[in-house]
Amino acid sequence: MYEARTRNGARSAARSAGQDEEVTRLVRAAAAGEHGAWDRLVSRYVALLWSIALRHGLNESDAADVVQNTWLRLFEHIEDIREPARVGAWLATTAQRESLRIVAQRQRVVPSDDQATFDGADRLQAPVDERLLAREQAAEARAALHTLPPTWQSLVQLLPQDPPLSYEEIGAGLGVPIGSIGPTRGRCVRRLRALVAD
Repeated sequence: MYEARTRNGARSAARSAGQDEEVTRLVRAAAAGEHGAWDRLVSRYVALLWSIALRHGLNESDAADVVQNTWLRLFEHIEDIREPARVGAWLATTAQRESLRIVAQRQRVVPSDDQATFDGADRLQAPVDERLLAREQAAEARAALHTLPPTWQSLVQLLPQDPPLSYEEIGAGLGVPIGSIGPTRGRCVRRLRALVAD
């Protein structure tokens, strides 16, 4: 069993190094203006950005703004990225900040029939501390995760890996049948959503 894990770990490390090189090439090519590289970056990470935006409870229009603004930030700063292989983490962090910004804006809106009374955001209200909000949300998610059975916790932690692990690798690592991973993932997500919503 140990040897199988060691072989799997070595394969994952080799695959990870190869993917890091590929992502680095894509980022450098995109920075040089190659449209095909941009297309490949978008296809590789757009689902991640949508999932981050939607996880914050944003509607489709606001989530689309988050995704668009995140790509715009990358376009503006692509030459400044120090670790091109970690562009996925950079994009995820940027999408998180954009999502929190929109959540904070939405919380400042006060509905009223009298349009003359409110002609903008409440300037007397203190701005939401994004780091505090992110910390609270992360603490809620961790607390909810710790209520799950141990195998479910491990599954939730393995699924969002970058680069993603195959179901075969996850099944081998957890010692569960491959066919049970998808249904278990669905049950985990439903349970976590219910716990965080309470």
